[in-house]
Amino acid sequence: MERSLSDISAPPVHLYYHKMSTPLLRDVMKRPAVFAAWEKRRNSKQVHWAIECFAEMMGVFFYVYFGVGSTAGWVIGNIIKQPGLSSLLQIGLGYAFGIMFAIGVCSSTSGGHFNPCVTIAFCIFRKFPKWKALRYIVAQILGAYIASALVYNQWKVLIDEAEALLLEAGPAVFAATQFTPNGPPGIFALYLLPGQTIPRVLLNEFVNCTLLAMIIWASLDPTNFLIPPVMGPFVISIAYAAAIWGFATPGISLNAARDIGARLFAMTIWGLPASGGRYAAIAALVNIPGTLLAACIYEVFLTDSDRVVSASHLQFMDHNANHGRLQPYGDHPHHTHKGDSDTSSQEKANITTLEHSGARV
Repeated sequence: MERSLSDISAPPVHLYYHKMSTPLLRDVMKRPAVFAAWEKRRNSKQVHWAIECFAEMMGVFFYVYFGVGSTAGWVIGNIIKQPGLSSLLQIGLGYAFGIMFAIGVCSSTSGGHFNPCVTIAFCIFRKFPKWKALRYIVAQILGAYIASALVYNQWKVLIDEAEALLLEAGPAVFAATQFTPNGPPGIFALYLLPGQTIPRVLLNEFVNCTLLAMIIWASLDPTNFLIPPVMGPFVISIAYAAAIWGFATPGISLNAARDIGARLFAMTIWGLPASGGRYAAIAALVNIPGTLLAACIYEVFLTDSDRVVSASHLQFMDHNANHGRLQPYGDHPHHTHKGDSDTSSQEKANITTLEHSGARV
């Protein structure tokens, strides 16, 4: 194939973005001295790990807070016979918007895992540090627990009213409803639907988690022109909503942090009977092998190293790789201040091969 001289001399796309890097925030807006001093400390290696964990905790908080809040209206409305408090449509949208808020607000700080199975998959397929993964998972579960506690206190009057109505209906009705998806503890912890079998709910969980993880992996694929970085949050959120709309009634968890954190909170209020029995293991653990299978499928059958990396993904990588925390101040083309910075090579994105991707014929 013939190439013009201009084509041969043109720089790789990623290098173009690197040379045209925009200024850092400190170069265009001076923040109050107290914030500037805190940022310098916060971005140090000794402290930044805690900031990343905070971002993971807040991300799961967004996801659980809006989703569980919508579930509270659904469960309580059915018990007190007041329709319109919520619906399956609202629950799906609540979780979807929570995911969009989590990614939009917190992912630029932590990478946006917000799910233990995603963190574990990154350890296996993306060499994510194992100790860092453990911290992330603890933070994710904590975020779900705090969100559940807040939702409980905001809905407590109506939760107490719903429980009182179940008790008035008789001990048999109370025992048959309380620790099911239709009882007040079911707002937070996930329980087996009466009449549902363990094998069927296991299949439901595994299939949905596998498909969702494939969509997540596709959204992270830098050669996927149809899902640029700015579309990823919307695609992933809609995927979660679709899974809830279609399969929440038979029973799905989709996120171990949401399940474990909210279940621990339910046990805090209602004791060990709120643990969920055998179904608890399925809700908490099945999404892990489902996610790993999805990653394997995508890496084996759908990832193609000979495809061109899209310009939007290259710009996204360049944006993250040129964060001031990852380089000495003087190395950034727009840095005007000198100071200490964490330059740990383990934190830097490995973009050596991507820098030369545009040079291929």
